[in-house]
Parts: sequence; C-alpha cells; structure tokens
Amino acid sequence: MGVITPSVQPQNLGDGRVEEEIEGLIRVYEGGRVQRFPVVREVPSSWETEPGVTSGDAVVDASTRVWARFYVPSHAGRRPLLVYFHGGGFCLGSASWESYHRFSAMVAAQACCVVMSVNYRVAPEDRLPAAYDDAVAAVRWAVRAADCGAEDSGWWWRHRCDFSRVFLGGDSAGGAVAYHAAARLSGLPLKGMILIQPFFGGEERTPSERRMGQVAGSPLSLKVSDTYWRLALPVGARRDHPWCNPAAAGAGAGGQEVCRLPPVLTFAAEMDILRDRILELCKEMRREGRSVDFVLHGGVSHAFQVLDSSLISQDRTRDMISRIKTFVDKHQ
Repeated sequence: MGVITPSVQPQNLGDGRVEEEIEGLIRVYEGGRVQRFPVVREVPSSWETEPGVTSGDAVVDASTRVWARFYVPSHAGRRPLLVYFHGGGFCLGSASWESYHRFSAMVAAQACCVVMSVNYRVAPEDRLPAAYDDAVAAVRWAVRAADCGAEDSGWWWRHRCDFSRVFLGGDSAGGAVAYHAAARLSGLPLKGMILIQPFFGGEERTPSERRMGQVAGSPLSLKVSDTYWRLALPVGARRDHPWCNPAAAGAGAGGQEVCRLPPVLTFAAEMDILRDRILELCKEMRREGRSVDFVLHGGVSHAFQVLDSSLISQDRTRDMISRIKTFVDKHQ
C-alpha cells in the first residue's frame, strides 16, 4: 500500500466554526471536516534505513485501511516479532512518518527482532475503540502468518519470524493501544509488552501534570492532552473512562485486565507530564502480581526518541533500545 499524505486545504465557508484545535497539528470544524498539518514528513518503505534492515509494507485489512510496515534485520535465523503502534494522541501519526520509520529500523537492527509497525485508524473520524480493535486485528493477522502456506508477496517477512516469541509495543498513544490490545489477547501467549511513555489520562491531576502542565519544547502539554482525549473518546465520555484511565475505580486495572498482561517493560521521561501517571500504573500492575520493569530517562521529555534529535535524546534513545534488546532476550 502506498503512503497516504494528508493535504492541508484552506477553510471553506461550509465548514463552520472551529470546534477543536491543537495549533499547528489538527483542526476540527463544526461541519465535521478534519484538517491535519503535515508536521512530519512521510516516507515510503524504500526510504533509507539502518544497514542490514529490509523494509516493506503490507495490507492488514483493506476494509478499514489498516496496513503495516515491516522491518526485517539481516541477522541469521528466525527473530522475535515486535508488533509496534505509533503515537500521536490517537489523532495523528503514521507508520510512514520519517521519525517512526527511522526508530523502527533502529529497533529491528539493534534489538535483533522483526518489527511490524501498524498504521491504525485515528480519531475523531474513528474514535476509540477503533484503534484498539485495529491493534487486536493486526496481531491476529500477523500470527495467522505462521500457518500460512501461501507464498504471496505480502507474507515475505514471515519466514524470518519466531512466532513463539511475539511482543507488543508502542509509544505515547501507541503504548495505550498496546496495553489494551494485550489485555484483549489473553488467549495468545505474548512474551512481553514494551510501553514507551504510554498515553493515559484521568480526571484527577497527578503531581507531574500539575507541576509540568506546559513544559518548554514538549509536544504534550496538559491542554493538548485534554484536547486529544476529547477527540478520541466516545462523544461525551470523561477522562476516567476505562479506555483513557485503566486505573480508575471500576475500570479494571486492579482486576482481570491487569491479570491478563504479560511481563512489561515501561519507559517514562523525567520532563513528561505523564511521568507520575505511568509510575502509578506500574505500581498497580506490580500489586496485581505482574512483572514490571520501569525505566525513567532523565533530562528528556515526551516522545524524545522520535521527535528530538539533541545529543541527550540520542544518548537516551540508545539506552532505550539497548534495554528493549535485553528485555526481548530475557523473555524466551
């Protein structure tokens, strides 16, 4: 499937007033039209990647326009499969964004695994649980490849996968997608889950949200976070909805949902408003008996590994990928 590049068009008189807006990123009009701004370049699978990594796209579900980009390292033998979900507040982002293309290739090369980067539906056109549904469907589609005898070109990557070692992962909104998908895939023996600054919310503000509501240079402020949730959740839902806040009373974080999760590697950033919310979720998962490794990267903010090219971010990204490799190697 080719890369779909969003176009930015001027407002038409029939669009009506602007109902929701995140400046420079997305604008939603009263008439229902959604205007997204191309803040990150989209690239084809043939775009340069890490040495020794082969990349290609495949259609997962033509009816929902869900597709995936695969990154296959040249390492000998079959490699673990990491099904990865991009970030973007459930409203933006793409597996074809250059930043995700580069990061996914780095993970494939350095963590020695096949990466399947899923391009799922986004809000407000497709509100939650659309992204969660797409994630579950994508994982099941990938696992079916293990038993696929056809030599269709869309399955070229399957011969390099060890389907007994499947991991889910994602960053920001993609981390939340991975979390909810893993809880719904209890019948599948997942080896682990990698959550990178997962995007969760809640009505009650955490200390880091109160102190760091607007961090200079961060792509995620408290105002932006609230707007994403208004656009992503079902119309009228509040931020203690279980799709937003799995730790809320009655949301299930302390019950069956957490009990269905595989071992977890979770990353947070010191200067991220989500820091304390992520830490609390990790504590809750541990209380329920889950195996949780928690890593806090100092001196960086939300999504640094894909949106910040500073020297400190590059250093922290290398550490992140090294820890991902250790986690994947540990869970045989």
